[in-house]
Amino acid sequence: MHITNLISLNFGKFAKKEFPSFIQKFINASYVKLMGLNMSEFKNARYYKSLNDLFTRELIIKREIDLNEDVIISPTDSLITQCGQIKDDMALQIKGMEYSVEELLTYYCTSNFEKVKNGSFMNFYLSPKDYHRYHAPCDFKLLKLIHVPGKLYPVNLKYLNKEFELFVQNERVILECERNGKIFFMVFVGALNVGQMVFEFEDRVETNIDAKEMKVYTYENIEITKGECLGYFKMGSTVVMLWEESMVELEDLLNKDVRFGQKIARVL
Repeated sequence: MHITNLISLNFGKFAKKEFPSFIQKFINASYVKLMGLNMSEFKNARYYKSLNDLFTRELIIKREIDLNEDVIISPTDSLITQCGQIKDDMALQIKGMEYSVEELLTYYCTSNFEKVKNGSFMNFYLSPKDYHRYHAPCDFKLLKLIHVPGKLYPVNLKYLNKEFELFVQNERVILECERNGKIFFMVFVGALNVGQMVFEFEDRVETNIDAKEMKVYTYENIEITKGECLGYFKMGSTVVMLWEESMVELEDLLNKDVRFGQKIARVL
């Protein structure tokens, strides 16, 4: 097990522990203050029974989302660290640092990988202060889920600037999706501390458990609705979205904060 996985595993044990009420309230309040969490859309921090419970908090105020079929919404609250066009097989991790889309998606996506060559991509970084649930950016049919074991390097700007192909090295879960006959991918990248990702439609997925082999799940009849909660990170991390060429026109959001439900692209 890599040191990053070991650190995350041990921190995860602390994060899921339910301390006596007065201690847990102090831990939660300290975390909210230290990280600058905005709790206006959530329950008061004192009601969460563990740090994991606080990390994975649900919205109690429903967000308005644009239901227009031609609008793609942000799946998360996050910072757009990079976006633009995939140059053949290469996309940007951060300015000056590229990664191979083919390696990111693995050979299990070979049949549809060619479709996103020269397509569009967008990287969403969730910091520890962000809402950690991820949602469907549009209506789509789920074709495949691939769980790729790996390391759990931090995915903050510092590491994106120094660790070559970080997204390819880290543990990740890939969703292969179809919308109106066109393909797009959502890649959920694990990160240091906890490193676990949960998918509400697939309880067989277990991350950060020292797995050695990739696992693939295929689906015939899973239709996902725009805005539907897909699952959550048990700490901050990154989502990468990849679309077919000429499928979408991205909004100009580089280095900007976005919120779940906000428009990030227009369908062409």
